[in-house]
Amino acid sequence: MKRQQLMANVMATLRSVAPEVNENELVADQPLRDQVDLDSMDWLNFLIGLHEKLKIEIPEPDYARLRTLDDLLDYLGKKI
Repeated sequence: MKRQQLMANVMATLRSVAPEVNENELVADQPLRDQVDLDSMDWLNFLIGLHEKLKIEIPEPDYARLRTLDDLLDYLGKKI
């Protein structure tokens, strides 16, 4: 899956948790949770949504590594 397709899936999943998110306002190398103001439950729902949409296992110990949009895209790209 190309990075652009992966980004579309990430954004669709993120909007399911935070519908107000504007992709053009996100800074790829800044903490995503801070930019979107997600609490821990929203973040967990987002990661579970990615797991379901992309059929990728995201082990709980990896959650801390997934801070920025770039982190997510790199991680998911390697898993696909």
